[in-house]
Amino acid sequence: MAVCYIFAALETKTLPYIPTKQDYVIAADKGLDNLKKIGIKPDIIIGDFDSLGFVPSGENIKKLPVEKDDTDVGFAVNYAFELGYKEFVIYGAIGGLLDHTVANLQLSAYISSKGGKSVFVGDNVFVTSITNDTLKISNGKGRLSVFALSDRAEGVFLSGLKYPLENAVIENTFPIGVSNEFTDKSAKITVKNGTLLIVSQSRI
Repeated sequence: MAVCYIFAALETKTLPYIPTKQDYVIAADKGLDNLKKIGIKPDIIIGDFDSLGFVPSGENIKKLPVEKDDTDVGFAVNYAFELGYKEFVIYGAIGGLLDHTVANLQLSAYISSKGGKSVFVGDNVFVTSITNDTLKISNGKGRLSVFALSDRAEGVFLSGLKYPLENAVIENTFPIGVSNEFTDKSAKITVKNGTLLIVSQSRI
């Protein structure tokens, strides 16, 4: 299945995931600068362009109002959902301003709640969310943290990690899953009821 790539405002230093010709690339506001630096042409440019500083010219420009109820990245995600995309790789959205990072962590949960899959790529960090689902990570090394984004995440199983869990309940008021570590070449994370946020030093 084709993947939707979204490039946001923060500088993209490396590309652990690379768009193919079949994939769809969105520049979210200042993400256009990032794409120009790495030589990738977006299929569409979406934003209010307050960060970019000007409205780009040409075709495939979707101008958003500055005063709105969602972020440029959030609009980009929903636009891609309307086109039928369910898998996302999002660069330049983790780090920088804390409020925007938190907004994008919530956006990862939103994508998961709609049956989509996403990975948000930061500097040496990969972030995703799963809802009533299982995630397998191969060739894992370094740290991995798991947090509840729903009030309660029930039926949580962690294997292949230093601190395993068996049918546990994780609540969003206590970070019991912080700073776990890979011990095997692969790890498995399951939640039967609820949404988990997964922060990994290894590719997801």
